[in-house]
Amino acid sequence: MLNEVALVGRLTKNIEVVELEGGKKMASIVLAVPRMYKNSEGIYETDYIRIVLWNGIAINTKEYCKCGDLIGIKGRIQVNNFTDAEGKSKYSMDIIAEKISFLSSKKSEE
Repeated sequence: MLNEVALVGRLTKNIEVVELEGGKKMASIVLAVPRMYKNSEGIYETDYIRIVLWNGIAINTKEYCKCGDLIGIKGRIQVNNFTDAEGKSKYSMDIIAEKISFLSSKKSEE
């Protein structure tokens, strides 16, 4: 069995890292990934994919990347089940980053 995702795209905003109970650090980013083909109007559409970064990956990505930077991500899909405020069962699907490659960053431009 295999659960692996590889994406290359641009950060849609600057990264904010939050510290959770127990000291874990987490950041949630959105990666803009253009599709490889044009739609019927001749335009390349873009998918906006939510990715969760934990601990060292979150801290390093915040330090070295800013909005618009190109990054590569290897990770896995994770489905989370939860109950909303109205008591309805819901789920979310996230990409959990396991490795990030900084393809363009502020450090390399300095």
